[in-house]
Amino acid sequence: MFDLTDADLTGVTLDCAAGGSSFAAKSAGDGARAIAMDPLYAQGARAVAGRLPADLARCEEMFRAERRRFVWDWYGSPDRHKEMRRAAASEFLADLRRHPGRYVAAGLPRLPLADASADLVLCSHLLFTWARDHDRDWHRRAILEMCRVSRREVRIFPLVHMGHGEPVGFLDALRADIEAATGAHSECPTVPYELQRGANRMLRIYTAPETP
Repeated sequence: MFDLTDADLTGVTLDCAAGGSSFAAKSAGDGARAIAMDPLYAQGARAVAGRLPADLARCEEMFRAERRRFVWDWYGSPDRHKEMRRAAASEFLADLRRHPGRYVAAGLPRLPLADASADLVLCSHLLFTWARDHDRDWHRRAILEMCRVSRREVRIFPLVHMGHGEPVGFLDALRADIEAATGAHSECPTVPYELQRGANRMLRIYTAPETP
């Protein structure tokens, strides 16, 4: 969903709103450092482990009820998606217990990190996905905060509303506002991943001064 390469994952990668993702566990190592951040982690490993099965079950029920809204080319089938999600949850929980310092209990729009402390900042299925719950001002504050802690790039996926998959009306104006406020350059490329129908673009913000 973020169209990542091995080169993208050198240095420090911050995964905002990481939830039960195994991304930090998979991407750390060989000189790379990953930080996962989510308010969920304040509950502790035991409580998180207790709620993940119910969260996964709700997700699976949504897929069954709204199957026409999803594309299964990448996963192959809903069953394969379920299998991969459950494996990722197990890997996440094992890593949470082994490396608790990798998991920080915090969330947007305020990150407890110093300026330019991460090379790459990622955020999936929060911004734009839940634009009915978070308005344009919240998005602006959240993106500016991610830009503040990033010394190279911010990537956000997807760019449509959850459920009906419609574009978020304030996206273009928000991009212009962020660029004016930070001097950064942004683009919205298509990525080689689509699960929710029409959700196949990410917002890519280049925060490094030398990047065009």
